[in-house]
Amino acid sequence: MHTTQPIEWTPQGVRMLDQRRLPGEVVYLLFTDYREVAASIKDMVIRGAPAIGVAAAMGVAIGVQRSAAKSLDALKKEFPLICDTLAKTRPTAVDLFWALERMKQRFAAVAADSGGSLDRVRAAMVAEAKLVHLEKHAIDEAIGRFGAELMPQEGRVMTQCNAGALATAGLGTALGVIRVAVAQGRKLTVLVPETRPYLQGARLTAWELQQDGIPLTLITDNMVGHILKTQQVGAIVVGADRIAANGDAANKIGTYQIAVLAREHNVPFYVAAPISTLDLSIASGEQIPIEERAAEEVTHIRGVRIAPDVAVANPAFDVTPAKFIAAIITERGVARAPYTDSLRALANAPASVTASPPL
Repeated sequence: MHTTQPIEWTPQGVRMLDQRRLPGEVVYLLFTDYREVAASIKDMVIRGAPAIGVAAAMGVAIGVQRSAAKSLDALKKEFPLICDTLAKTRPTAVDLFWALERMKQRFAAVAADSGGSLDRVRAAMVAEAKLVHLEKHAIDEAIGRFGAELMPQEGRVMTQCNAGALATAGLGTALGVIRVAVAQGRKLTVLVPETRPYLQGARLTAWELQQDGIPLTLITDNMVGHILKTQQVGAIVVGADRIAANGDAANKIGTYQIAVLAREHNVPFYVAAPISTLDLSIASGEQIPIEERAAEEVTHIRGVRIAPDVAVANPAFDVTPAKFIAAIITERGVARAPYTDSLRALANAPASVTASPPL
């Protein structure tokens, strides 16, 4: 299993694959300022909840590393602005806020024990961001192992949007499940809805699967019902950007209707996501903020207008009620209904995945 990585820490700065230009061009960009990293998240250079978390951690690290502060007290005053700038990029994916909170806690701990050394604080922030990245690899592999057991031995499976390496900086969550299943010898073909309006399925998931040599069939979003009705589909596995305490899961727009159709046609519908995607502070999906994106994403494709100048709705996510979800796959195990109990038990369980601190 080889996967293309969307983000990397380098001595020069944060290096990202520009996902807006895939599959036509493979272009890497270098960011040397936390405000540039924030803009890259907002503008979809990088996307996918876990990968956004990695980018946020690296954004904090580069903000601290490149700060002009001459004293620890000055850096302490600047630090909240760095975090707030990154926090304001995208509202739905909880991994963003998880990563920022982790970096805040690490900053506070090392600042209190640094003896006023700016170099020590800067080094600790870079090391923590690298560790967040390393952990995503180990977490995806664990999710893949648990989820592969739920996949059929052969046949068609379906996903939605892109929950692969490009979205997580690891193997992927939903695609990690599929990748591990294929590596184990399961003979799967992946049905990939295009995922309008941003076409993450057509541009990104199809590209990833093709790179790995995994058979796929690309379909338009409005073919899903027909495919589930007329072709045997063994399972559907998707990622998530935020999961409420009751198991309601926010994912890319279009996921909810796929889950409803899956129930109608007796196809198990699974969500694969790390523990960091759980938001047990909210009772249900009704409390998940839904990002509304620019009208141009609907009215234009690659800068070419395809619709008249009319009113447009462009919610980037929808929420699938827990009753449609057969299981939620995490790195600590598989949760099933009632999710209020099973998710809390997994969240409170000892961490089952660790990564060695980077050198």
